[in-house]
Amino acid sequence: MSLYPENFQIEIRLLIEAIYLKYNHDFRNYSPASLRRRVAYALQQFGCQTVSALQEKVLHDPDAFMRLLQILTIPVSEMFRDPTYFLALRQHVVPMLRTYPSLKVWIAGCSTGEEVYSMAILLHEEGLLERTILYATDINPQSLEKAERGIYSADSVRKFTQNYQKAGGKRAFSNYYTAAYNSAIMDKSLRQNVTFADHSLATDSVFSETHFVSCRNVLIYFDRALQDRAFGLFHESLCRRGFLGLGAKETVQFSAYAELFEPVVREDRIFRKK
Repeated sequence: MSLYPENFQIEIRLLIEAIYLKYNHDFRNYSPASLRRRVAYALQQFGCQTVSALQEKVLHDPDAFMRLLQILTIPVSEMFRDPTYFLALRQHVVPMLRTYPSLKVWIAGCSTGEEVYSMAILLHEEGLLERTILYATDINPQSLEKAERGIYSADSVRKFTQNYQKAGGKRAFSNYYTAAYNSAIMDKSLRQNVTFADHSLATDSVFSETHFVSCRNVLIYFDRALQDRAFGLFHESLCRRGFLGLGAKETVQFSAYAELFEPVVREDRIFRKK
C-alpha cells in the first residue's frame, strides 16, 4: 500500500512542470523516489496539506520558491568526504595532472563549497593550485553564496579534520581556516582561482575544456536519461585522457557513455576518458 495520497504523484509532476515554466529550474528527470521524499518533507516545512497548495505558494512567491529549492537540491556535504577518494586522487590522478602546464578543474554540483575547498587544499599541497582554474557550479544560488563565503560551523571542523587526515593531508588542517564567532572561515587564498557560477546539468551546455571533472553525490538523484545527459557534458568538457570523479554510489559503467571511459580506481569511482 502506498505511503502517499492518491493524487500525490500527479501533483508532483504538475509542481515540477510549473517550477520549470516559471523559474527555469528543471527537476523533470530527477529520481521519482527522491522527489517524493523531498516534496513530502517540504509539505511539512511549509505547513501545506497538499502539493497543489505548495505549488500555489511557490508560483506566487519567489522567496517561497527559494526555500523549496533549498530542500529540492539537498545542500549537504562535508570536506574530504569519502577520504579514500581524495587519497586516490593524490596517488593516481595528481601525477598525470602535473604533466600539464596549466589546469582546469570543474566541481559540478558544488553545493555549499566543501568539495571545492577540499580540492583546493589538495591541489595546494601538491603544488598545483597556482596554475589551476577551478569552476565551482551549482543550480542553487544560496548554496553558491555560502560556498563563496567559505564559512562553516565550528562543530563541523572536527569531522573535516578527521577526513583530511585520512585523505593524506600533509599539514595541520587548522592551517587552512581561521576560527571566529563559533565558525571556521576558510583561507581566502584557497578560492583565489575559483569561479563560482550557476550551471544546471539538466539544461545548460559545456562552458570550458577541463582536465578533471568531479561530480559527486549528485547523479544519484537523477534518472537514467539525466545521468546520461550529465555524462555527455562531462565527456564533452574533458580534454583527451581527462579524469572524471564520481560519488561512492555512482558509476559511468552502465550509462550510454560506459565505453568512452575506463576505470582508474574503480572502488573510488575515478575514471578516465579514452
